[in-house]
Amino acid sequence: MSWLEALILGMVQGLTEFLPVSSSGHLQIGQALFGIQGEENLTFAIVVHAATVCSTLFILWTEVAKLFKGLFRFRWNEETQYVAKILISMIPIAVVGILFKKQIEAVFGSGLLIVGICLLFTAALLAFAYFAKPRQKEKISFWDAAIVGIAQACAVLPGLSRSGATITTGLLLGNKKESIATFSFLMVLIPILGEALLDLLKGDFSETSSGIPTLSLIVGFFAAFVAGSFACKWMISIVKKGKLIYFSIYCILAGLFALGYAMFT
Repeated sequence: MSWLEALILGMVQGLTEFLPVSSSGHLQIGQALFGIQGEENLTFAIVVHAATVCSTLFILWTEVAKLFKGLFRFRWNEETQYVAKILISMIPIAVVGILFKKQIEAVFGSGLLIVGICLLFTAALLAFAYFAKPRQKEKISFWDAAIVGIAQACAVLPGLSRSGATITTGLLLGNKKESIATFSFLMVLIPILGEALLDLLKGDFSETSSGIPTLSLIVGFFAAFVAGSFACKWMISIVKKGKLIYFSIYCILAGLFALGYAMFT
């Protein structure tokens, strides 16, 4: 992978991580077009996902600082409850990561057929959430956090948007648009950073292990960080306005492209 390819793919990751169009699916499409296969797929995906986590911290720093401030008061206050909900939401993705990591790695190198199918499923989710009108609730409950966590675990499949799955699930449960968008972006912080740290300790980011030059990983990281910072702020605004249906149309087109590419190449 050249630094220019890393720059392009990093920008794609950053822009699509927060938009409900599946960053992993778009990375798979981009890597297929560039001829990048195998372990390079997953290694680069982990690096740029870590970059977008950093962009989340950058944009939502006020919310994160408030949570830490409340947490270290060591009381069962609103902030402590919120952190507990985030921890509950992480359980499903932790189980999937521990028990099915090899299978997930295999999927990331299996081509665009699964990507196309999952993009179409993402489109259906977004459309359903747009037209559904559940009863609104004031706060995200612990039960909601668990269900949204299951949605996040399902979204490990490339093409099934993590933000799309978690936000639409939260909306269908009756949560407010802005609150579920923020929760969706915060709940992914620890799982992705933890995965990146484990791979760093194992040396999987070295050029020998990953097959990707160090410069390309660095360029990809910073490209994803800058693009992700922009997309995170933009996505919160989009969710507030309830404009997710437009992304459903986009996912249909992207899914059909991925299916066509998989069948005719």
